[in-house]
Amino acid sequence: MRVLGINAIFHDPAAAVVVDGRVVAAAEEERFSRRKHGKRPVPFAAWELPELSAAWCLRAAGIEPGELDAVAYSFDPGLCRDAAGLGLDDPSDHLRVDYARRAPQFLAAALPGLDPDRVRFVPHHVAHAASAGLSVAEDNAVLVLDGRGEVASHLAGAYSDGELEVFRTQELPHSLGLLYEDLTRHLGFLHSSDEYKVMALASYGRPAFLGLLRDLVRATGDGGFTVERIDWAALAKARPADGELTDAHADLAASVQARLEEVLLDLVRWTYEAAGGPATLTMAGGTALNCVANARIAAEGPFERVWVQPAAGDSGTALGAALAVTPEKVAPFGSAALGRGWSDDELEAELQRAALPYERPASIAATAAEVLAGNGIVAWYQGRSEYGPRALGHRSLLAHPGDPHTQRRMNDVKGREQFRPIAPMVRAERFAEIFEGVCPSPYMLFVHRVRPEWRERIPAVVHVDGTARVQTVHTETEPLVAEMLTEFERHTGLPVVVNTSLNTAGRPMVDTPREAMELFGSAPVDLLALGPFAVRRSRTFAS
Repeated sequence: MRVLGINAIFHDPAAAVVVDGRVVAAAEEERFSRRKHGKRPVPFAAWELPELSAAWCLRAAGIEPGELDAVAYSFDPGLCRDAAGLGLDDPSDHLRVDYARRAPQFLAAALPGLDPDRVRFVPHHVAHAASAGLSVAEDNAVLVLDGRGEVASHLAGAYSDGELEVFRTQELPHSLGLLYEDLTRHLGFLHSSDEYKVMALASYGRPAFLGLLRDLVRATGDGGFTVERIDWAALAKARPADGELTDAHADLAASVQARLEEVLLDLVRWTYEAAGGPATLTMAGGTALNCVANARIAAEGPFERVWVQPAAGDSGTALGAALAVTPEKVAPFGSAALGRGWSDDELEAELQRAALPYERPASIAATAAEVLAGNGIVAWYQGRSEYGPRALGHRSLLAHPGDPHTQRRMNDVKGREQFRPIAPMVRAERFAEIFEGVCPSPYMLFVHRVRPEWRERIPAVVHVDGTARVQTVHTETEPLVAEMLTEFERHTGLPVVVNTSLNTAGRPMVDTPREAMELFGSAPVDLLALGPFAVRRSRTFAS
């Protein structure tokens, strides 16, 4: 069966194609349109479809729109109720619902030849759940938490033989995702975009307001939770977007983060009991991108294994919707490298078109490692782009972890706030020597404690609280990255390399070769490793 999955209703529009239970392609619209998150999550934008990513996914699968057996849209307008009746202050929400109802006709216009009768509405949280629960081989409990879906903000259930049983949902307006979004806005960041900044900021504060938040945000003991109205200004003054971050702001972030973790643990334990004690918990929804909370769930929760969908945010519902309507047994999720890629010949043609001096070394991994060992910064562009918000060694900026100034340099290169941490990648077989926590961690969705004896050796990747968000690299799935790490260790004695996304602040990750060359030309990057080709700044911009 040939299924196109579509996410369009809130933010991070995306498309995915699943053929006979196998994921062929998946990509976010932002990588094509170059608009961060694709669009803002307002009702007036709900009509916008991921036209570019959908067209590319179909081309990648060799499928014409008229050949699709189904199109799965990750929102069901038939479940919706009046926003005011749900306690939401969103007077234009009816437009969102109306646009969703018209999605079959919009899709048919965007993809000529598509039969609108093939469009099937998949409830938003069912799509989230399927993206996680159907991506592992074993039966599992599944937990979804985000800002909102049609009428709820949460789903707890279990998958058995590919079938979902829903135990509990939490009706709006109670929402842990909206709670975090409100805090993000109060702290002067962009909501539905910058929540990860709040998570980073929390490590600099104390949970000074935790007692109050325990009264206002609490699990109800039956698998649900309550979020009461919080007077943020009474706890810390609202910060303008360009305002100073104070200790009170950090304390507020730390307090909300701590309470979020506590409530999540309550929900995880309830879900474990309701599901009959399975070994595996799968998670999705934007809240599942909170890697600090994920690490605590893994460490203190009852499950033996916690698996988080790499595209846990709304973009992942495109994949989940497609999986939810696929009748065949779904192949386990094997890689997030589901986006666009270019052949060596195509990459070389782009270099020649740009008239850039380049070389083709015997090993691009060894060349990159040598530059990194010399404290250079490498733009690493290899294979197909990643699906989801994490750079996983395909569209990455790499640097030396042993230089204590690397964090400042990298944040300067990217134009980011200096409190933002940068992450390490390490070969899986070396992980336990340096870090504590969840392993394998190939998708950078957990934080890990850095062992004390390593903190001074790799200071660039150690956050203020002594943790790091690690990507474990496995030779069988990422041989080129593993080779680069091996070569870097040969030069430096360090088995870790800094890995952050190949972009600058406010822009989506680089996706095309031309975008990679543009970043190389505009930022102080020493080497562009474009497939097997090396472009050196010293030769490109020699005076």
